[in-house]
Amino acid sequence: MEDGGPTGYMESALSYSTIEDVQLLSWDNAPKYCVQLSFPGGTVLLQAANSYLRDQWFHSLQWKKKIFKYRKTLSNPSRWDVVLKEIRALVDMALTSPLQDESIHQAPLHIISTLLAENTSLSTQDHENVIMAIAPLLENNHPPPGLCEFFCKHCRERPRSMVVIEVFTPVVQRILKHNMDFGKCPRLRLFTQEYILALNELNAGMEVVKKFVHSMHGPTGQCPHPRVLPNLVAVCLAAIYSCYEDFINSRDNSPSLKEIRNGCQQQNDRKPPMPLRLLRPEPPPMPASLLPTPTLSPPPTLPLSPPPPSIVNSSEILVELERNNTANALRRGPAGGDSEPNLIDCLLVSPALNTLSIQLPAQADRVLGCFALILKMLSDYDDWRPALASLLQPIPFPKEALAHAKFTKELKYVIQRFAEDPRQEVHSCLLSVRSGKDGWFQLYSPGGVACDDDGELFASMVHILMGSCYKTKKFLLSLAENKLGPCMLLALRGNQTMVEILCLMLEYNIIENKDTQLQIISTLESTQVGLRMYEQLCDRQRELKELQRKGGPTRLTLPSKSTDADLARLLSSGSFGNLENLSLAFTNVTSACAEQLIKLPSLKQLNLWSTQFGDTGLRLLSEHLACLQVLNLCETPVTDAGLLALSSMKSLCSLNMNSTKLSADTYEDLKAKLPNLKEVDVRYTEAW
Repeated sequence: MEDGGPTGYMESALSYSTIEDVQLLSWDNAPKYCVQLSFPGGTVLLQAANSYLRDQWFHSLQWKKKIFKYRKTLSNPSRWDVVLKEIRALVDMALTSPLQDESIHQAPLHIISTLLAENTSLSTQDHENVIMAIAPLLENNHPPPGLCEFFCKHCRERPRSMVVIEVFTPVVQRILKHNMDFGKCPRLRLFTQEYILALNELNAGMEVVKKFVHSMHGPTGQCPHPRVLPNLVAVCLAAIYSCYEDFINSRDNSPSLKEIRNGCQQQNDRKPPMPLRLLRPEPPPMPASLLPTPTLSPPPTLPLSPPPPSIVNSSEILVELERNNTANALRRGPAGGDSEPNLIDCLLVSPALNTLSIQLPAQADRVLGCFALILKMLSDYDDWRPALASLLQPIPFPKEALAHAKFTKELKYVIQRFAEDPRQEVHSCLLSVRSGKDGWFQLYSPGGVACDDDGELFASMVHILMGSCYKTKKFLLSLAENKLGPCMLLALRGNQTMVEILCLMLEYNIIENKDTQLQIISTLESTQVGLRMYEQLCDRQRELKELQRKGGPTRLTLPSKSTDADLARLLSSGSFGNLENLSLAFTNVTSACAEQLIKLPSLKQLNLWSTQFGDTGLRLLSEHLACLQVLNLCETPVTDAGLLALSSMKSLCSLNMNSTKLSADTYEDLKAKLPNLKEVDVRYTEAW
């Protein structure tokens, strides 16, 4: 363009591929901030507003021009030595470009991905040469889907290649640290899965995998990368699911879960589905101590049966049609409706087969062993265990996996780690997310499909749950309805936790059937620990009757600095059946004193101002003090977890939650569920 030539907007677009040269004008008296483009038919000057914008245009046009050149060169390769040279030049161009944009690195990766997709007959050496050439680009960029497939193929075909360790390791580490959603990029997950399997094929096998997992966590007690755990779990879940994919795909002619629950007939004149049960050896005869006395008839609603022994063959599961499904009646929720049946009832239902066996192919068996071991390793890290427990609740595995003894045996270690963790956020995940859905507690309880012992894990789970905040009527009632037989059997064998459970069932009047109460008493008296705890229960019941006998004061205030022991000593000194108003303000009582408070039948007003009374005690009060009308929790450590339990105390008309950790959502929930609530103090809380 010469002086006096046309200016303004161009009449037609110019193709990037037609640009022959891009230059910055540098001669004297040249127009300011201009870029000169050379075309076959002439030149064009582009004038920017400032030097920064001009340089941006210049580098962008140069990059685009070169990208077109490399795309054309690599679209029809003739000699791979030339192709490798061009790939290295392309990677060098992307790395040295001053432009800061994601596409600067992604465009070369896509070009190389297309090249590899169109040339599938490359030699192993060519594979490795390409991977080594593009390695610098992968240090700060995720590989595109096509490249992931190429990497997966290399991991499968040459798992012992040094490329896997030297090049793929930092790429996978970056994926695990920074990926936000494998659902949007499933090939990244598949590549990570194949990489881990390739590590497992090395001479050291799982030791290499263990070192990799440890490197992802880091040497400190807290992993600095919050995305590593959920990404690793997602990879494990997908890999385990793939092991049972053939069995899952064979469900096509099986009834849906809703049809199983409703007993509806399928299309094409399908016969009504029947529930299945696992084939196990005949259970041993019931111990004589559990048999009812000759004068009593055993209650039909609470049959006592020992836990079934473990399945003999761990690699094969046999399932048969069970014609009479009344044995599952206690476990099932109400029939009908759109709700799904529970997991145990519907395991491996297939009306077309009388028996069904699960035996994984050798490769699937190796995959299962590898990723089950990774889950076990993840459960060993204290900082990861709460999030891992949450990710595994509700149960994310297919029914076929849960019916496979080898898998449930491997996973048992993870559940044991949850059961040993004193943190409520961990062991509470053993329970189901809602009623009618089975959790790990049900699966690994005696009679559950995953139980392969005599109830040791079951006892461990009950112990940790009872020691936390599940010492409630609801939990005890669930055990009485579904697991009374195993509880009595373990108590008969001297398990202290189960002895305590049976004593609590008697103390809280959970068991209404008199014959069953007598059986429980007989079981407790059959062991020394049971007899001792039962005698203590009888002593407490006598004291309780004396405490609740009408008489005594109607109002009582404990001196400041009083403790739980002081309160227990005071209440054991006489009758408090008339006590309606109790003030423990500014004392040192804790949630432990709730055991004493629930014995006061007439209590209507309770002042806990500035005490250490917490969520655990609040839950216990909500179950036993239904007549409480006034409650002061000002400056106590209660949180939403405990305050939500107050919604069952319908008689509350005055509630002080000043200076607690009350949230606005919980406050709104309490207002909606407590119709008699008239006076509320929420100052200095989030709801204020």
